[in-house]
Parts: sequence; C-alpha cells; structure tokens
Amino acid sequence: MNIEKILYRSISKKARSVLFCGLLVCLVAQALRAAELKKQTAAAFDRYIAASEKRMQAELKNGPFLSMDALPEEQRGESYAQLQEGLILVNPVNARAGGSPMKVPGGLIHDWVGVVFIPNASLAQTLAVAQNYDDYQNIYRPEVRRSKLLQRSGDNFKVFLQFYKKSLITVVIDADFDIDYKRLGADRVVSDSYSTRIAEVENAGQADERELPVDGGHGYLWRLDSYWRLEEKDGGVYVQLESIGLSRGVPTVFAWLVNPLLRSIPHGAITDMLGATRRFVAKTDQAHP
Repeated sequence: MNIEKILYRSISKKARSVLFCGLLVCLVAQALRAAELKKQTAAAFDRYIAASEKRMQAELKNGPFLSMDALPEEQRGESYAQLQEGLILVNPVNARAGGSPMKVPGGLIHDWVGVVFIPNASLAQTLAVAQNYDDYQNIYRPEVRRSKLLQRSGDNFKVFLQFYKKSLITVVIDADFDIDYKRLGADRVVSDSYSTRIAEVENAGQADERELPVDGGHGYLWRLDSYWRLEEKDGGVYVQLESIGLSRGVPTVFAWLVNPLLRSIPHGAITDMLGATRRFVAKTDQAHP
C-alpha cells in the first residue's frame, strides 16, 4: 500500500469530509483560473493511449474479450454471477510502458473499465441504442444535455455531445467525437470513440453563452476516448466500457487527499452511463416485444 492510501485511510471519515470541503474551496478558486493544455501533457496522454490500445488489440486477438475473463476461475464465476444479479462492476485501469506505470506531467488520467449485463436483450437491440446518438440527450440525461449525429458513413459516426456536471461549480463542455464500430463474429461488436474537439462552455444557457478556446478553459476535461465491447451470451448482452479521460493535474500539496476522491468521479460516471444503457435497452425491448 502506498503512502497516499495510508495517509488517506488514517483520517476519519468526518475529518476527511471537513478537510475535503476546505480543500475544494481552494481548488475551486484555483480552477477559476485558466489552465492551458501543454504539449508535453498532450504527448504523454497520446503515449498512454498507444500503450492502452496495444493491450486492447492483444485482448481482441487472443482474449480476454471481457475484463472478467482474465480473472481466476472462481473470481470469474463470482463476477458473472454478480452481473447477472444486476450489479455493475467498475474497476480502475493503469496502462504501463516497459513494466512501469505511466505518468502525465501537468495532467491527470482517469482510466476506468465497467461492465453491465442486460438480460433478455439482443445484440441488435443494444447496438441500436448505442448508435442512437440523436437521443443521447434523453438516454443519458442530465449528464448529456445536447446530442446530435453530425455524419454517418457506414460504421463510422461523427457526433456532437454537450456534457453537464453540477457540484460546487457548474461545468458545461462541448465535444465532438469520431466513432468507429467493428463486428467480430455474430455475437460481438466493438467500438472506438475519440474526442476530436473539446471546448468548455462559459455562461451556458445565457444570452452571452460562448465556447472557450480548445485545450484552454479551466482544464476540467481535455481529452476523452472510450472503448466499448458488446457480447451476446447467457440470455442477454454484456456491455463493457473503458473510458480514458485527461484533465488538469492537482497541486502536489493536495494530491494525497484529493486524488482518491477525484478518482471516485469517473467511477460514478461509468456506473451511471452503463446503468442508463441497461434501462433504455430494457425499455426498448418492452416497447417492441
């Protein structure tokens, strides 16, 4: 166990809450200042993505297709049982290069993988929901406020999404994505989604609403790449999502306390997205018996 975890767990839950609220005030004040994406930060993220995709390509070629399939037999059985009982399994992922964890100077990578099981669903039904980009603003509300399919060419989609998040501060982000789908046999489909433009929105919903410069703003989100895997088996469809995002880094003096809490945010986002996907596919199934 590293020193960050030891320090974090040594503080009582109540004390953590008090400290976190105080630190959040400091961080919010700092976050109100602009944070430009540096070339070295973007380059490090690109290297992280390259290492991650190398691992994914090996998985798609030789297995495991779903993350649980890499577990020992007993744990694998337990994971499948939990999924079929309705749980959503979410875990962190850390890409490595040469056996060492990869670091991103000036940035923070959020890499999580989650899996959900949708009983009584078909691959075709699930895929139809996944590709219904115009309706994402309804499927994934309130996190997605606006959505539009900009262009489709076969299995390639160009999509616009506007993300919304409100906590101590309200963050609205416009993002364009380039998404490719590929079928792997009769029962499997994969898709790769790459952000091609991310811009923070200032004064959202007001008359003077405007986008801040790309790779500028406050650094809440600079990059977002997502990798989906769908597999039909066991009387339903397993949906796996690995999401890799890049945001501004946290000051070192705060990192030991704030980083564990920041990592819980993408965990919740993936859980919510997979849960919404399951609900909408089930609703579609009921509407078309």
